Amino acid sequence: MNSEIFQLLEALSTELAGTAASSFGVFIRIGAMMALVPAFGEQVIPVRVRLGITLAFTAITAPALAPMMPAAPTHPGALLTLITAEALAGLVLGIGLRLFTIALQTAGSIAAQATSLSQFFGGAGVDPQPAMSQILVVAGLALAVTLGLHISLAELIILSYSIFPPARFPDASSLGQWGTAHIARAFSLAFTLAMPFVILSLIFYVALGAINKAMPQLMVAFVGAPAITWAGLAVLFLTAPLMLPIWHAAFTGFLFDPAGLPP
Repeated sequence: MNSEIFQLLEALSTELAGTAASSFGVFIRIGAMMALVPAFGEQVIPVRVRLGITLAFTAITAPALAPMMPAAPTHPGALLTLITAEALAGLVLGIGLRLFTIALQTAGSIAAQATSLSQFFGGAGVDPQPAMSQILVVAGLALAVTLGLHISLAELIILSYSIFPPARFPDASSLGQWGTAHIARAFSLAFTLAMPFVILSLIFYVALGAINKAMPQLMVAFVGAPAITWAGLAVLFLTAPLMLPIWHAAFTGFLFDPAGLPP
């Protein structure tokens, strides 16, 4: 009886050791991603919570990735290569996702600057940002989480192993081209989202200049400052429901095709 129990325990320990070895690389990649992923990797989320999220995603995706993972490395050099390659792949994916949050922040900064609201700051992060940026970021992250961000992230983690094979470093030239294209797309998306505010600011200040030219004695600054502030808030109220779906469509496109270059 005791010998049978020992054999079962030995078989179980061997199976668990193999599972732990194959899950180690997945944990490293997901852990690097969770440092930068929108919503789950925000600085306001405690580190322990992020660690729990990382373990949860590892438990979800590791069984599906077990056939792709290499055998447990026994040499320190192979182990270091596995850790470094997986961490680099996770950081690349995390940066690609984080660029969409930066796009919302940049769009809010452009809009706040154009409507004279850049002096109002908000947010719980280390660096203060205009209140418009905080509103857009919180709304965008809430929209993404509501529409199943956790499911899309699990699919992205599994898909990433066909793009970045385990224990292999990505090609530096292709990675540089990919990063440049996505950074350019992030700023283009930010300016596209902020375009209504830029147009409003241009029309307003042209009209204000014409009024000042026609009536030099009028203190246009006292009239213009409250007007542009009210108009900026009104445009934000009207355009935010249109801006966020555009942002989420681009964000979802990256989740389903992270290796593709933006048009």
